[in-house]
Amino acid sequence: MKYLFSSLLLLSGLTSLAQDAKTINQSGNPIFQGWYADPDAAIFKNKYWVYPTYSARYKEQVFLDAFSSDDLVKWKKHPHILDTAAVKWANKAMWAPAIVQKDKKYYLFFGANDIQSDKEIGGIGVAVANKPEGPYKDHLGKPLVDIFHNGAQPIDQFVFKDKDGQYYLIYGGWKHCNIAKLNKDFTGFLPFEDGTTFKEITPDNYVEGPYMFIRNGKYYFMWSEGGWTGPDYSVAYAVGDSPFGPFKRIGKILKQDAAIATGAGHHSVIINEKKGQYYIVYHRRPLTETDGNHRVTCIDEMKFDADGNILPVKITNEGVKAQKVK
Repeated sequence: MKYLFSSLLLLSGLTSLAQDAKTINQSGNPIFQGWYADPDAAIFKNKYWVYPTYSARYKEQVFLDAFSSDDLVKWKKHPHILDTAAVKWANKAMWAPAIVQKDKKYYLFFGANDIQSDKEIGGIGVAVANKPEGPYKDHLGKPLVDIFHNGAQPIDQFVFKDKDGQYYLIYGGWKHCNIAKLNKDFTGFLPFEDGTTFKEITPDNYVEGPYMFIRNGKYYFMWSEGGWTGPDYSVAYAVGDSPFGPFKRIGKILKQDAAIATGAGHHSVIINEKKGQYYIVYHRRPLTETDGNHRVTCIDEMKFDADGNILPVKITNEGVKAQKVK
């Protein structure tokens, strides 16, 4: 009994130390509890926000939660900011939210129904709210993209704002990626000069999960490759001179570490421009889990070398140090 009591005290102490570390100086990984994947991150009103997929069976993926933090360490859950009750055409597989603020409104792009052909109802939708935490309502009453263009399944959407203020939708599964020019109120698209609406910008080895940002005048195009339930799931990137490329694949910068976690991928990036800091927010699978849906959301630092190349990210259990936006 004495040994049991001592063991309980030790376990309690370790748990207390872990909690102290998380609440005082480091985020720890995962950054919040629960099965969550495909995180999109943003900064709104001096807070960090993360919008992930609820990682469960497709028929259970009927809502989206959000999480906010003042310091990357303590996270507040905002449950059910959007669900299928507000999106009449969606009934399952609500995936990979992408958030953007425009004209004092917040637009949440999402995939739904995992359509396998043009004959099914579903694709990429848009919801809108007056606050980052919602509640969000369906912006169109129908999908924004509801069929396959250039072979790209309409999922894994990302909204990119270019230097001239133009917003683009970059999306695609099934190893194809498209870019399309959004109109002013995000109700549709504007054609390019050649009359086309969806341009394919698929780089080598692309599978899904596109993300783009600008640094020092260069366009960094990132994506996930490999199988989402497998050990080869990872993040790679390319660099170009415009959002249309051409993009030359540089290499992988995020992958699993057999000592930490498996299947690290489908990410976004928090950019604190004032402090010159970059954080990669991604999902991975704990070593104890074999269920493909048992994924957790994590954060680690992302750094560059003197030539502007992204350095390989070391995935950690510690996460990142506490950091205010300002």
